[in-house]
Amino acid sequence: MLDYKLIEALAKVIECGGFERAARVLCITQSAVSQRIRHLEEGSGQILLSRTTPPQPTTAGRSLLKHYQQVKLLEEGLATELSSESKAGSTTLAIGINADSLASWFLNAIQPLLGGAELLIDLRIDDQEQTHRYLREGEVVGCISTEATAMQGCRVEILGRMNYRLLATPDFIARWFPDGLQLAAAESAPAVIFNHQDRLQQHFFAQAIGSFPRRWPAHYIPAPEQFLQIITNGDAYGMVPDWQSATQRQNNELSELIPGREFPIELYWHCWNLDSTPLRRFSQQLVTTARRLLVA
Repeated sequence: MLDYKLIEALAKVIECGGFERAARVLCITQSAVSQRIRHLEEGSGQILLSRTTPPQPTTAGRSLLKHYQQVKLLEEGLATELSSESKAGSTTLAIGINADSLASWFLNAIQPLLGGAELLIDLRIDDQEQTHRYLREGEVVGCISTEATAMQGCRVEILGRMNYRLLATPDFIARWFPDGLQLAAAESAPAVIFNHQDRLQQHFFAQAIGSFPRRWPAHYIPAPEQFLQIITNGDAYGMVPDWQSATQRQNNELSELIPGREFPIELYWHCWNLDSTPLRRFSQQLVTTARRLLVA
């Protein structure tokens, strides 16, 4: 039989980034937090927490935390159904999301759920190809991802499509790509990429010209507004979603390195396959509205 009081201590240490902060949240001493985790590890016969700064769960610890979060979500959903609205507590859903979705359509899609304190969100932001990892490791209950296949214990629904184009200022293109998008030129021209896990530009090159540069000088800027700014300033070229670049393209401030060549990204909603009222409400609202806001 699992002792959820002990597992809660493990979850709070991870969530708060340390034993001292977890103790304050749980209203117990730091030594009591350490003792609870020690009892949990002795009972399971495995190390569940690496004593790093900040502490990180081991593989066994992640499995235990994922189970705990699922049980907690089910309990909160049941409490919501059994309680009157005024007595119901808050449910926090941890969601993995890519920055472009967050900057454009996501908050509009879920806005009807945010007016009260019953449903709260805790967003983990990463590239759309990486958010799936958060779900697999149990850090989130759902994620927006480019992965079309549901993992075990989860369900998946298509949301829609975001179109990207490879853009730069006309002056930048004239300087660095006078003969069009060529591999040799791309090995010298400064690019901008969201983060080190972002492979969108590589995928575009592979699809458009069959290969991508061996050497790729790039700025890494994981913020959509500043990402676009370095391009519009004429200091780099990069992949920009249509919603963000429409005005600049219309005003000829930005041009496509391959005119008319858009790169569509299909987005999917993945979440735990649980009969949880909060998660079900969130999923229905997200999927229904996203299909109106995104390209079909």
